[in-house]
Amino acid sequence: MQLKIILVIGLGSFLGGILRYLLSHTVTTRVVSSFPFGTLLVNILGCLAIGILYGLFEKNNPGQEWRLFMTTGLLGGFTTFSAFSMESVVLIKTGNPGLAGLYIIASVVLGLAATFLGVWMSKIF
Repeated sequence: MQLKIILVIGLGSFLGGILRYLLSHTVTTRVVSSFPFGTLLVNILGCLAIGILYGLFEKNNPGQEWRLFMTTGLLGGFTTFSAFSMESVVLIKTGNPGLAGLYIIASVVLGLAATFLGVWMSKIF
């Protein structure tokens, strides 16, 4: 793997993480609620952004570095939910709706189960 690719992804992740924090923090401080509006907004915007990029990248090939910077780096740092969403769309678009459904259900159910397991494990240690 090329060092340049790793640095491009790292820079994007760095910026995406900062953007996630700033946006989520701004929403959380302005909307007083126990509902996680900041995280929801970040996830929905990440999904919108990755959908737009996917469509643009189908029309124009910006090059591997730019694609990896924007998707794996920036949006990966902003939210991994956008990657999950895009992978589900790709499975559906490529004629695998059953596999997409399985992926969606497995991701949500196993993700929640893993989170609960992690919380439980943290109480043991």
